[in-house]
Amino acid sequence: MPSKPVRLILIGDVVGRHGRRFVRAVLPLVKEKYLPDVVIANGENSAGGLGIIRRTADELFEAGVDVLTGGNHIWDKKEALELLKTERRVLKPLNFHPTTPGNGSFVFRTAAGHAVVVVSLQGRVFMEAVVDNPFTVIDGFLKANRHAIVLVDFHAEATAEKQAMGFFLDGRASAVLGTHTHVPTADGRIMENGTAYQTDVGMTGALDSVIGMKHEPIVARFIDGMHHKFEVAGGSQVLDMTLVDVDPESGRAVAMKARRYHEDTYARELGR
Repeated sequence: MPSKPVRLILIGDVVGRHGRRFVRAVLPLVKEKYLPDVVIANGENSAGGLGIIRRTADELFEAGVDVLTGGNHIWDKKEALELLKTERRVLKPLNFHPTTPGNGSFVFRTAAGHAVVVVSLQGRVFMEAVVDNPFTVIDGFLKANRHAIVLVDFHAEATAEKQAMGFFLDGRASAVLGTHTHVPTADGRIMENGTAYQTDVGMTGALDSVIGMKHEPIVARFIDGMHHKFEVAGGSQVLDMTLVDVDPESGRAVAMKARRYHEDTYARELGR
């Protein structure tokens, strides 16, 4: 009999306290319906919309997240330095300089004993943080990797860079899923050599916002070019996620689907 697929879920960037609250509400129902083997979330915006701290990481772990990936805002709160030194389940991008604290990958063991390698990786195009070449770094990492199932959260701005990474890793990673732009893309698919790909999973945050932040100061900044304080937006929330089923022997994706759950309708959509 063929092996049962290993089911992975990646939740898009969780924005601030409202996003964390919505993860706590939705994730138990998601897990009840889809029975994932591992749940990953991008947590680099979980503390006030910019950064991550121990408390916000713990809230997401308590809500049912297994691994938290990062990105260019991972260091925005000074508490993150100690957090990444001590909590292996919170990842910095793999291609940050090796002297920075923390790890860029984590091997999660499922209840059935399967090893799932989760990698946080950051792009360079239009990104402020100085990182090493993500293509050469992930290439070296995968050459040394001995596990079949690998999910790469590629945190990048440019869609071309993300698409290029998808082709570069097709057949070498089980899934290459983009984060950072907070807007879900409709290009999710399994590529020719068995890698599940999506340019951006989306976010967990306010629907009526500019990528999770209150729209008024951002609109004002585009008009007058002056600094305006950005704040996490409240109101109706959405949770964006992508589910990937992986054959545990080959590491190839066999199915994938992207979902967006709205605060007003998620309970009904998830069978409650």
